[in-house]
Amino acid sequence: MKPSRPLLARSVLLATAAVSLTAMPVFAQSAQEPTTELDDIIVTGAPFGISQSASVIATTVLDEEALATAPAATLGDLLAATPGLRSSSFAPGATRPVIRGLSGPRVQVLTNGIGLIDASSVSPDHQVAADPAEANRIEIVRGPSTLVYGGSAIGGVVNVLDGRIPDALPEGGLEGQLIAQGSTVDEGTAFGGRANIAFGSFVLHLDAVTKEADDYDIPSSPISRALADAEGVAREDTGSVPGSFSELDAWGIGGSFIGEAGFAGISYKETDSTYGVVAEEGVFIELEQQRFDARGELQFDTGPFRALRGAFGQADYTHTEFEDVGEPGTVFESDGWEARADLIQRDRNGWNGAIGVQALSRDLSAIGDEAYIPASTTDEAGVYAVQRWDRDGYGFEGGLRYDRRTVSATPIGGATELEREYDNWSASGAVFLRPSDGVFLGLSLSRNERAPSETELFADGVHVATGVYEVGDTTLDSESVTTLEGTLHYDGGALRGDLHVYASRYDGFIDLRDTGLVYEEMHHGEIEEFPIFAYLQTDADFRGFEAELAYDIWAEGNRAVTLEGAVDYVDADTDLGPASRIPPLSVTGRVEYASGPLDLGLEVRHVAEQDEVAEFELPTESYTMINLSGTWRPFVDQGVTLFAEARNLTDTEAREHVSFLKDIAPLPGRNLRVGIAYRF
Repeated sequence: MKPSRPLLARSVLLATAAVSLTAMPVFAQSAQEPTTELDDIIVTGAPFGISQSASVIATTVLDEEALATAPAATLGDLLAATPGLRSSSFAPGATRPVIRGLSGPRVQVLTNGIGLIDASSVSPDHQVAADPAEANRIEIVRGPSTLVYGGSAIGGVVNVLDGRIPDALPEGGLEGQLIAQGSTVDEGTAFGGRANIAFGSFVLHLDAVTKEADDYDIPSSPISRALADAEGVAREDTGSVPGSFSELDAWGIGGSFIGEAGFAGISYKETDSTYGVVAEEGVFIELEQQRFDARGELQFDTGPFRALRGAFGQADYTHTEFEDVGEPGTVFESDGWEARADLIQRDRNGWNGAIGVQALSRDLSAIGDEAYIPASTTDEAGVYAVQRWDRDGYGFEGGLRYDRRTVSATPIGGATELEREYDNWSASGAVFLRPSDGVFLGLSLSRNERAPSETELFADGVHVATGVYEVGDTTLDSESVTTLEGTLHYDGGALRGDLHVYASRYDGFIDLRDTGLVYEEMHHGEIEEFPIFAYLQTDADFRGFEAELAYDIWAEGNRAVTLEGAVDYVDADTDLGPASRIPPLSVTGRVEYASGPLDLGLEVRHVAEQDEVAEFELPTESYTMINLSGTWRPFVDQGVTLFAEARNLTDTEAREHVSFLKDIAPLPGRNLRVGIAYRF
């Protein structure tokens, strides 16, 4: 049973569309050129902004044009094919990015540089409270980024930039876009729109998105061959994955005053989402979040600093799990705020830098029979400084950060409150060279620390989403990691490439391991058994690389045929054996034809088998997917784009190894997706 859908998001969406369509003849503008090349300027991890071709850390950018034709997927699934990234793939409604084999509290998902203040890092069945359809840009940093964002970014950062608080006046007084698309594999539909409207120096922003999808089709049995062999169960084709439906309504409004010395603005966003829980039949989740944000920048004409930036976010988040009888079960609530301020130095002969402070406070609670973590409060404050000296042919980077985190809770079954306090230091240094035009070489060394999360400290109960009984450890120390990474950017015109090779050594790596014990619980008159998993600390080594290459085999005017390739690999071992849920090798090849009105692409993606698994973890078979895509801009101004994609053409069985549900929920089968986008 699915609850009725809210009408407010649709009303805002229709209002946005009406304003946009009314203004089309007057304010229509040509679409911008894509900005995903290596010289794109990024701000995530470097507040003063550097180009991708000069970055010593691995970065990826999805710009507004790329997002306009992207699938109507949640954040993890959208980024799953990006080199170095995978999706937690718990369900279409709940996916989170996995970076270099790291997930959960080690990967920080941000909105405009501020934390989401949700509960998505607590459990893989919890949805990220930021949808790609709201974004006009997504920046990804692979590898430690704790100097600017704190210990929760020890594995990487995904920063969703939504433009809800405008920082520039729209050209012609109005700009925005409308998008509609549908897909066959899940009978899905998605509609979205946004607009920035100028009233003198004030800019009003409106946006909304609504999405709906049924259970998605699969080409084989939900049960993997490995699980069938291990437990002696039959593989039966069901045609789809039960409980994989999802619905989302989100809308936002914002505004800012923009002047010669900067801008200041506020925004409000509301998200309502409903999605099925594949792991337990008949269970679904309702998510609600209300969020306020304020952001601004003050620019200075003189002095050592060129700008002061500030941001604040406050949110109320509720996540309610419903049984098949429609009665609410466990309720998760996350309420809190986060704030930061950054002073950006003035460029002095290639010397750039920034200093900043960050603070947050969050109350997390779980109420119900299946609440496996107690109510807790997390307070954190940090200060950082990063510096970069670029002398054209060579340069240096360095930075330092200090954080203090306090986590307090009354353990389940306990009588008194327990408080843990952590003081963490992180530092990094790098050197880079430009031995010739188009060649950039970088070598970085960092040491970062992360305090344990509430779940790692205080979990004590059945976690239905993962099917285990989780036990935290209140004596856990901070984990630290030392990472050495080498970088190569190459741009030779027709031939372009990007390579990152890294090795990380963890001291006190916090891992969730099977104890070999079993917990029994009476449920609906039957005894259910759950393996007991415990959080513990060990040492670990992560090694890997990501490589991308592009070559124009033919170019004439604005037309070109390009061959592209990408490969990524990560190997992870702990003192207890292989780390769990580590993604296998993936290799992707593409041939693309690009022109002004028409773009076409053929992609072949191969993901290898994964047989280096942790104890009690099942291996995953390899698979190869073939995908076709095309975009057509029928008008001269290119404001209208028609797009189509045929994915998994051979209807192959594919499973994401990093997913907790890989053995009962394969990836979707053959899918045709079509849509239209209008940018003005």
